[in-house]
Amino acid sequence: MEFKNIKQKKQKGFTLIEMIVAAGIFSLISGSISGLFISGIHGQRRVLATQRLLDQTSFAMEYMSRSLRMAKKDTGPVCLNALDSNYEITSTGDIGLRFINILENDDCQEFFLEGGKLKQKKNNLADTVDLTSDKIDVESFKIWLLGEEETDNTQPKVTLVLKIKSNEGREADRPSITIQTTISQRNLDVNEP
Repeated sequence: MEFKNIKQKKQKGFTLIEMIVAAGIFSLISGSISGLFISGIHGQRRVLATQRLLDQTSFAMEYMSRSLRMAKKDTGPVCLNALDSNYEITSTGDIGLRFINILENDDCQEFFLEGGKLKQKKNNLADTVDLTSDKIDVESFKIWLLGEEETDNTQPKVTLVLKIKSNEGREADRPSITIQTTISQRNLDVNEP
């Protein structure tokens, strides 16, 4: 009989409390790792959305900048309402900027904001081209002209400010940026006194 008791005491195993503690520690570690993994995925989505936003914003700003550098005076007036002006702020859509582009056969071009998208129109036609995709919203488009009156013989410059926000994913994960650039014409185009 004593031999059986000794043999039973030497048998090894886990108690219920040990199993519950082990399962609890395993659950905490698994939960922590899952939380880190999920936050990493959210971070990656935010970074990708930010990169997409920057890519589209860079494209739109570079496209507009390249065109605006090739503006010339409207001596007609053919495109603009004011004689001998290089640029004209318009009210097409929310706000816009009209000019003559010498690289594209002296086309009358206009960039403007309408319905949360940057758009381009050529030769006052009804057809427009979207410069931004449906995945971003342009919240504001501001334009300042400097030297347009040429009272100080200053080369005309245009300052553009865009505030753009992604419209993909959860509201908390939607990045937004504000970007500004100033553009002057490539060819000197001032009136001599």
